[in-house]
Amino acid sequence: MSRRAPAATGPCAPPVPARTLTAVSADGARLHVEVHGPEDAPAVVLAHGWTCSTAFWAAQIRDLAAGHRVIVYDQRGHGRSPANPVCTTDALADDLEAVLARTLAPGEQAVIAGHSMGGMTVMAAAGRPGFREHAAAVLLCSTGSSRLVAESRVVPLRAGRLRTWLTGRVLGSRAPLGPVTPVAKSVLKYATMGAGCAPDRVETCARIVHACPRAVRHAWSGVLATLDLDHGVRRLTVPTAVLCGASDRLTPPVHARALAAALPHCLGLTELTGVGHMTPVEAPETVTGRIRELVGTYVTGAAPVRIKEGA
Repeated sequence: MSRRAPAATGPCAPPVPARTLTAVSADGARLHVEVHGPEDAPAVVLAHGWTCSTAFWAAQIRDLAAGHRVIVYDQRGHGRSPANPVCTTDALADDLEAVLARTLAPGEQAVIAGHSMGGMTVMAAAGRPGFREHAAAVLLCSTGSSRLVAESRVVPLRAGRLRTWLTGRVLGSRAPLGPVTPVAKSVLKYATMGAGCAPDRVETCARIVHACPRAVRHAWSGVLATLDLDHGVRRLTVPTAVLCGASDRLTPPVHARALAAALPHCLGLTELTGVGHMTPVEAPETVTGRIRELVGTYVTGAAPVRIKEGA
């Protein structure tokens, strides 16, 4: 049974979709999907990250929907998508392929943007036929392909075994997050956002993250702790832009730099000063602008040039 995802209020509230539908993944998992904007407009597909939901993309949906068909979906177990016992990167790839098949016409292409675990979803799906059929270009936001726990700076210690062990314990905690209190917001802001992030944006992220069931949060933390998608990066041959916050403690810029160096067709790396991990919420204009540029070049403009593997 689907759950009602709590919505933020005020300017951060997610827009009402033009229509909602259900995509069914390879293993039968049901995914809540929303479509915003005109049906005949160029398509954008947005994949959110760990502990988030479609509400995370509210700013992008609001700004893009006037001239784009914006497709967002809740990752399995998140938002309105029911929990599923299968939590793997292959399942994430299956889910994205199911969403693309459900919402795009055969051969229709879209810009696909993934934040954090959403970016990992894109990397996991990079070699899949369904992804290659529909991906014109990609934006990877605040994400990495491996060594997530070892490189994380959430725990303020020097890099080493102790920090890695403590980070794994913190990110993999089964403890409930509880209500959104001033202390809870301070902790979340320290771990995931830049020091200058506006209070309403911190509030928005806290409400979204705290709404994620703790069993789902814990299950996916185990997947992230052992993540190795370096092979997926090499298979991501469509034009791909990389964006990160320079103050990101959860996936520090070392990950974005590694992605930019390894991608077969990287369009460049943008590092945002003073911004943390929650780039689509912290720097919405920049993220939306990058998506808009990719659509204009690779969807409504000339057909994208694909690079063959091994070239």
